[in-house]
Amino acid sequence: MVFGMRVLPLVVFLLLPALAHASCVVLLHGLARSENSMQALEQALIKEGYSVVNLGYPSREFPIEILANKAIEPALEKCPKDEDINFVTHSLGGILVRQYLSEKQIPNLSRVVMLGPPNKGSEVVDKLNQVPGFNFVVGEAGLQLGTSNVSVPNSLGKANFDVGIIAGTKSINWMLSLLIPQDDDGKVSVEKTKLEGMKDHMQLPVSHPFLMSNDSVIRQIIYFLREGRFQRQ
Repeated sequence: MVFGMRVLPLVVFLLLPALAHASCVVLLHGLARSENSMQALEQALIKEGYSVVNLGYPSREFPIEILANKAIEPALEKCPKDEDINFVTHSLGGILVRQYLSEKQIPNLSRVVMLGPPNKGSEVVDKLNQVPGFNFVVGEAGLQLGTSNVSVPNSLGKANFDVGIIAGTKSINWMLSLLIPQDDDGKVSVEKTKLEGMKDHMQLPVSHPFLMSNDSVIRQIIYFLREGRFQRQ
């Protein structure tokens, strides 16, 4: 009995760091996708002990300025009040985080991981924005993702938060890749994913639609959330 009483405080002491650093991860899917596209990542993060909020938002119905609030405010309300806030985003989701943080502060914000974000826009939007029906496919927000200096991504400034970015280098859409002059994931070039002020940047041979469900990408996400950098050989 005395031995058990001595062990108990030790167990509590060992558990305290984990309890003190409890974290909520908000997942934001990409353009014309849904929360279902983030389920594999959601389950992996839950297994790692994170609280996870994976909500859908109407990505094609509003401009980025409105979408940012519609996507992020409800998610933040679902995170436990005493936990740090992290984001893992796919494509447009990363721009929504940048838009939101350009106007508001999240006091307990910890880290952000962006997957294939068009941080400097996408040449695909430049080339196809006048094609009939393209606006129906991508909505108002999609049309805002061009590479001009006045596009939304290029108007939001540098990162003032802890962000790591993973860019894909494999494409399954060769037609769209023909519109992109550099290495790309079928939607966004590696170069256009980069953001001034980012903490780390990694390239992986994954195509844009599968970045959030790829095992190697998921391992890197978890490592960055813990360490603030990606894991390299």
